[in-house]
Amino acid sequence: MKNLVYLFIMVFLATGVNAQIDRSQPKPGPAPKVNLGKPQTFELANGLKVMVVENHKLPRVTMTLSLDNPPFPEGNKKGIDDLTGALIGNGTSKISKEKFQEEVDFMGARVNFRSSGASASTLSRYFPRVMELMAQGAIDPNFTQTDFDTEVARFLDGLKAEEKSVAANAQRVENVLVFGKNHPAGEYTTEERLKGLTLADVKAHYANYFVPNNAYLIVMGDVKFNEVKKLVEKNFNNWKKGTLPASKYEDPKPLAKAEINFVDMPNAVQSEIAILGLSNLKMTDKDYFAAIIANQIYGGDFNSYLNMNLREANGWTYGARSSIRGNKYVGKFKANSQVRNEVTDSAVVEAMKELNRIRTEKVTAEMLATVKASLIGNFVMDAEKPEVIARQALLTQTQGLPADFYETYIQKINAVTADDVQKAAQKYFSYDNARILVVGKAAEVLPALEKLPYTINYFDRFGNPTAKPEQKKVDASVTVQSVFDKYIAAIGGDKTKAVKTIVANYAGEIQGMKLNIKTINTVEGKSVLDVTMMGQSMQKVVFNGKTGYSVTQGQKSEMKAEEIADQQYDAQPFAELTLAKKAGVKVGGIENFNGKEAYVIVDGKKKYFYDVASGLKLGSSAEVEAQGQKMVQTSIYDGYKEVQGVKIPEKLILNMGMDVTFTLVDAKINEGVTDADFQ
Repeated sequence: MKNLVYLFIMVFLATGVNAQIDRSQPKPGPAPKVNLGKPQTFELANGLKVMVVENHKLPRVTMTLSLDNPPFPEGNKKGIDDLTGALIGNGTSKISKEKFQEEVDFMGARVNFRSSGASASTLSRYFPRVMELMAQGAIDPNFTQTDFDTEVARFLDGLKAEEKSVAANAQRVENVLVFGKNHPAGEYTTEERLKGLTLADVKAHYANYFVPNNAYLIVMGDVKFNEVKKLVEKNFNNWKKGTLPASKYEDPKPLAKAEINFVDMPNAVQSEIAILGLSNLKMTDKDYFAAIIANQIYGGDFNSYLNMNLREANGWTYGARSSIRGNKYVGKFKANSQVRNEVTDSAVVEAMKELNRIRTEKVTAEMLATVKASLIGNFVMDAEKPEVIARQALLTQTQGLPADFYETYIQKINAVTADDVQKAAQKYFSYDNARILVVGKAAEVLPALEKLPYTINYFDRFGNPTAKPEQKKVDASVTVQSVFDKYIAAIGGDKTKAVKTIVANYAGEIQGMKLNIKTINTVEGKSVLDVTMMGQSMQKVVFNGKTGYSVTQGQKSEMKAEEIADQQYDAQPFAELTLAKKAGVKVGGIENFNGKEAYVIVDGKKKYFYDVASGLKLGSSAEVEAQGQKMVQTSIYDGYKEVQGVKIPEKLILNMGMDVTFTLVDAKINEGVTDADFQ
């Protein structure tokens, strides 16, 4: 079963695209002309502003309703806005949610709701009815206790699932530290806050904030302006204007000096790193386009400084990116990546080096021209997409943009110079006062980070200051053999020695595809690992005790000497009965693994984790390489099931950027194995 660590990454990559892709940019050509749809507008007495873009090329209509309310803190009721959005659209006072969805489906339409508006798309023949349904769902929602309880339970399940997600915890801490936990952008939902919410809270929140005062409705497609105007007046005139509650919160403050903020996630198989800073970039700023181009050069594009360094030159990550956007409210500049634990400090150094480069060195004419061509090309390709037209029309209104902002977009991009890029980077990209957030496994990454020239401040996964993580020492009496002995005793003791063969079948699912894994292990050191996906063979690994091979999607390869050496132990039902004899195997300390203290047994590039309290094996990790990228992949054993007096893992959770759970279907001991299995 240990081979699952190596298998999963091979299968995952085998199902992906392995061909080499030419990412070189074409040479810039002359700037194209783009004809943008001009909206016709009108406003209702309740404040709803309507924009209509007629386009009769296709018999389709799309609608977008957006509430441009200022940010507001939710305080102890954080989660109420998302919960309200999830409950809008569950029918109305006049039609049940089942009938509502049934009618939408019958017309082949799509209608979606959220706390800040709604959207719909339909064939033009059904447009009047779909607008009516969207309007009713948005301004006359049916909030029931049953739906409320269901959504709260779903939200709680989501929080539970995110507890051990390094990415989810990193995102939460990032916002808390950048904006402050009392700022609307820094608040986060907790189980306690969710359980404190009531249906009355939802109704009150909806009444306070889902009002037409700052609402915009955009209708695009095969429609006529006069028809739209009549339908909007019919369906939205009764939407009552409200008074938005006053919002008070402190503005976030930048750091005085660059520092590292560290969050210990003991289950992290890789580190989440981010370089963060506050941004007050507005779309109306004269240097807006220079800032956007500077971001593309630093980390916004595949060929950016950041990605070409961390991914292409060093092979530390699958991708590194940066982002900044113009907004009328305070935002953030961010550069981030996920890297292997052992190169976390190096990645921080290189990311900061590239950040300094964009601020101190002028971009080459070639690079500048390439980035401009890419931005212009994307702009032209998106010019006629309904969702893009809607967004442009909305931003023109909500951001106070000049009427010709998008008509002159290409001209403004082309006007940016290398000097403009450098000045924008110096203004908007934090360097001397950068917040360097690292969320990872302290035991493996902290010693190297402490050697960098930055003060390190420590936080928990909710952004609260905390003490430096302590590394527990292993008692001198603990040896590899004692750890293995305790494990063997925990899973069955002497009964394990009677096990000659084990056949186990596990089932899982990856992105909707059914995956089955069959393992065979014998005390003679023979093994088989057979993987099928959706009934088709993906990979089979066979070891006959001396040599072996693997077949991946029809391609056969013989085992190398290193793999054969590992198999001498790993092929056995319980490697712990003999692994202590292998040279180089040692106790690596005590670490927190999946929420429990565990002894770490190190075997070269592999680690095994054993519960200090129970002795049970909690999981393993291994350094693997694929497509030129190195990574650490972890497998977690979640629970054990007794089979003929011996306990074997009931669930296997494998991680490669996402967790995939495999559940034991059946297992057989000392039966069903023949020599033919290993041929």
